[in-house]
Amino acid sequence: MRSIYIVDDDDTVRSELRSLLCVYTNTVLRSFSSGDEFLRELDSLSPALVLLDMNMPGASGTDVLAALRDRPDLLAIVVTGQGDMRVAVQAMKAGAIDFLEKPCEPQALLQTIDLAFETLEQTEQTIARTGQAQRRLACLTARERNVLDALIEGKSNKVIGYELDISPRTVEVHRANMMDKLEVRSLSEALRIAFLAGLIAT
Repeated sequence: MRSIYIVDDDDTVRSELRSLLCVYTNTVLRSFSSGDEFLRELDSLSPALVLLDMNMPGASGTDVLAALRDRPDLLAIVVTGQGDMRVAVQAMKAGAIDFLEKPCEPQALLQTIDLAFETLEQTEQTIARTGQAQRRLACLTARERNVLDALIEGKSNKVIGYELDISPRTVEVHRANMMDKLEVRSLSEALRIAFLAGLIAT
């Protein structure tokens, strides 16, 4: 089930958007009359696209975008006043994935939403893979993690053994246990999990 959240203080805009977005089946539509109302619900919201007005009393669109930095599963499409490109640029810099000018041309809005849903699906898959990788790494003992960290740096079993004051044979045992817990068959697969979990800087 997909979701779209409309955050706009204009009752007419919210109503028009809901009517237009009814073309999406199996999609939950929720409206918020202010940024403050949306932020109060933020922690309980499921992954979704957010159609976000920038100029609202109380918490502005900019305030909402700042709060969404910790929610990569909520992707914002900013809806801004016609000709206000400065606000649009600021919104993109703050994390919005796209912007549209009011009044929105229906077809352009639907095309933007379709592309955003594709991006959201990819984002959710990445988040799921990252979480899985982190859970696997959490199963490693401290010594197995030491071995993995050293392998990430490209060190051989002999060098790892010297630095950890253990024999190369013991390094091999820790390495085998580490790969078993990570459910991988090769070092490249182990490194891929480390990358997904954020151990390897891009």
